[in-house]
Amino acid sequence: MNHIADGRLRPGLSAAACALLLAACQAQPDLAAVRAQAERPLQRYHAVQTLNANQRVVIAGTQAGALLVSSDAGQSWRRTAAAGASLIDSAQCPDGSFIALDFYRRVWPVGADGEALAPAAFDEPQVPLSIACDPKGGWWVAGTHAGIAHSADRGRTWTHLDLGEDAQITALQFVDEAYAIAVGEFGLVAASTDGGASWTRLEPIPNDFYPYAALFLSREEGWVSGIAGQILHTADGGRSWERQANDAQAPLYRLFLHEGVPHGVGAGGVVARLEGGAWRPVPYPDPLPVAFGAGASLPGQSALAAGSPGGLVRVIGTRAN
Repeated sequence: MNHIADGRLRPGLSAAACALLLAACQAQPDLAAVRAQAERPLQRYHAVQTLNANQRVVIAGTQAGALLVSSDAGQSWRRTAAAGASLIDSAQCPDGSFIALDFYRRVWPVGADGEALAPAAFDEPQVPLSIACDPKGGWWVAGTHAGIAHSADRGRTWTHLDLGEDAQITALQFVDEAYAIAVGEFGLVAASTDGGASWTRLEPIPNDFYPYAALFLSREEGWVSGIAGQILHTADGGRSWERQANDAQAPLYRLFLHEGVPHGVGAGGVVARLEGGAWRPVPYPDPLPVAFGAGASLPGQSALAAGSPGGLVRVIGTRAN
């Protein structure tokens, strides 16, 4: 039995207690799990903002200074540093390489094997939003103040075009070597028939339409997606537009071609594809209520990749049952 005398523990017990306290202070925590988590290429703080793929690799751009690369169709990833970058868009060039757009006015070239090279800086547009690679390998960046920048020498020099509108260009695409189309805020539509040397503004998309994404299959046919799940279709190169049904009932933030069919990803974990003049949801197992802000077709597979905040890249099969 322990005894208490004069309000103090007996000296023997006091020494034992101190020894236990000292041992506790000296115990080393097991940090293996912490280190393992830190070494994972995809982290919870990664917001996947752009995805692209060729026959060899899938690339994912994040807001946290990292480019992620997969050589096995999104099953595993490796991380390449992109110091200080927030990669918001990407495009594939004719040779299979990529260019990734940094919100902080840089373009990161990425080899066809997924290896990132030194970035190239530009001054305008002040806030870049979209990037494209033309059939000759030229780089194009579009953004605020209806600005379009072009480099024919991999970012060493740039020329800047101003379309004379106080509007954001949110999507830019080259359909062929000569024809390009840009869409943006307040329904802005502009087209070039001389490889981007000059641009002609077309009739705006009605109702100050704000396009999240655009996809053109030819000089005549294309789609834009916007707020509240709106999807508009043109069959005359953007001179007129008609609304198409969106049975997914969610905004689509990215549009892309997958197995020859227009697809989109968007809010609420939605994946949709065009079927018979309407956009239908693509069912997949264990859907998550997250915003897919990035999407890409995986070449040679009946699958696509969709990315979101929280370090998530989901590979989704699209084969019809």
